[in-house]
Amino acid sequence: MTGTTSSSAARTIWFLNGPNANLYGLDANQVYGQESFPTLQARCEAKAAALGLELRFEQSNWEGQLVDWIQQARGTVSGIIINAAGLTYSSVPILDALQSFPGKIIEVHMSNIWRRESFRHHSYISKAADGVIAGLGGDGYELAIEAIARLIRN
Repeated sequence: MTGTTSSSAARTIWFLNGPNANLYGLDANQVYGQESFPTLQARCEAKAAALGLELRFEQSNWEGQLVDWIQQARGTVSGIIINAAGLTYSSVPILDALQSFPGKIIEVHMSNIWRRESFRHHSYISKAADGVIAGLGGDGYELAIEAIARLIRN
């Protein structure tokens, strides 16, 4: 589907999560809050549905899988929300894939990455993102869906 976007693609977004996001809510230190990953997914699905969007919500611990999903999204979806987790600070391949994606991109993080270790203060993902939401926990996930809905409608 090159050059044109179907009405289904115009309403479809993908929310991609990186390594260890599936462990949210299980961390004894509660850095990422108490909310489990399945609960976050359900919140995001409900928010997307309320906004008239189709949502694909995925998680992988493998960099290559995230790159594959981003490449598959080209020409089939209008926007990607990504929490690349630990790969945020190291993955040039994810940056390259995102830069080849023609739709809107929102970067999201559960924690405030600028209040954490200094290595987390530089994000490769930000170079490709239209916006960044960090430090708001699960609320940030919902806000990212609202933001991308506005971006793809404008």
